[in-house]
Amino acid sequence: MIAKKKWSAQVTEHSDAMDLENHVFEFDDARKIAASLKRSAEHSHRRKAEPFQSAMSMLNFYINRAGKNLPASRRQVLEDAKDELRAAFGREKED
Repeated sequence: MIAKKKWSAQVTEHSDAMDLENHVFEFDDARKIAASLKRSAEHSHRRKAEPFQSAMSMLNFYINRAGKNLPASRRQVLEDAKDELRAAFGREKED
């Protein structure tokens, strides 16, 4: 039997909102993830929201779709990427 890709994998690979760098969510460096998402969001002409919101939404989407299958160490890198993304866009972290 051939394994089917989940629809969430299709979204991250072929987003209509932004063209993402290949394997961006697999990077080990949170700052590199944030920088890549920022570049993608700023260069996209198809996104409907502001670049920060689009980038953060894509990151949250990936984290939420991975759910409990996401190892704690990987989740931490992605959560750290949120802070790096806020810093890259000059936004304060919400308490």
